[in-house]
Amino acid sequence: MPYEDELARAFEVERPRLLRVAYSTTGSLAEAEDCVQESWLRLRRVPDPRAIRDLRGWLTTAVGRLALDALGSARSRRERYVGTWLPEPVVERAGAVASDPAERVTLDEAVSMALLVVLDELSPAQRTAFLLHDVFGMPFGQVAEVVGRTPAAVRQLASRARRHVERNRPHTPAPRAEQWRLVHAFAAACREGDLEGLVRLLDPEVAWRGDGGGLVSSLPGVVRGAERVASGLIAFGRGPMPPGSLRVATVNGAAGLLFYAPEGDVSVASFTVDGGRITAIDVQRNPEKLTSVRYPGA
Repeated sequence: MPYEDELARAFEVERPRLLRVAYSTTGSLAEAEDCVQESWLRLRRVPDPRAIRDLRGWLTTAVGRLALDALGSARSRRERYVGTWLPEPVVERAGAVASDPAERVTLDEAVSMALLVVLDELSPAQRTAFLLHDVFGMPFGQVAEVVGRTPAAVRQLASRARRHVERNRPHTPAPRAEQWRLVHAFAAACREGDLEGLVRLLDPEVAWRGDGGGLVSSLPGVVRGAERVASGLIAFGRGPMPPGSLRVATVNGAAGLLFYAPEGDVSVASFTVDGGRITAIDVQRNPEKLTSVRYPGA
């Protein structure tokens, strides 16, 4: 086999992991794809790729640097963003086309939407250090090459990020079965317009956020409190929902919901569950972040 073909095959083996690294850092599937593709182009430009002793490490470092640069650029764009900014969700769909980037970024709950929202409050360097070391297991020495700091400085970045994540992540996370049960019950209450049923599922201090990107209607800010959120959800659905409009799906490796409006708009809801109740609902409505999610039959 020609060496170039062998290199391409080795790269394809690493591609899913590289996509997870880039997506977790940027919160964008499109930017993750760009980072991974650029890493391949850079690998092709290496005079003698056979001299690379650790191809996985080399590619992860390259993608980490590219994703960090993309995250820095995105920060300036977010300053002009209309409304609340939420990450682009990864929705796993049955029968999806294999070439769809969303189907190649298979996530588990270690990189849930709840975690990505928490990570967005960190600096780009802190976020990158935490993800590369704590989530993807890269040694601090290699992480230092990515962020351009000393290993000691990177340890501090990751430590500060870790403390922030621990303060803000669920203290009593739900087992997978309970999480899915809660989301199914939530969907049933929404379908039936059951206000009291919704309130029982929500934490008294639940937070509801929405991202429309200024392109579709969404929440003007964060709505808090079980009764306010439940009332708002019922009003959003305008009472009982038609069959098929609300579907339970896997979103970022966890239980989530897809809502299909009659006019064709799609919303993707992600949930944070703590202590047996839903503590946060993050709804992505920006169509530019939902290009991989299709209306049934479309």
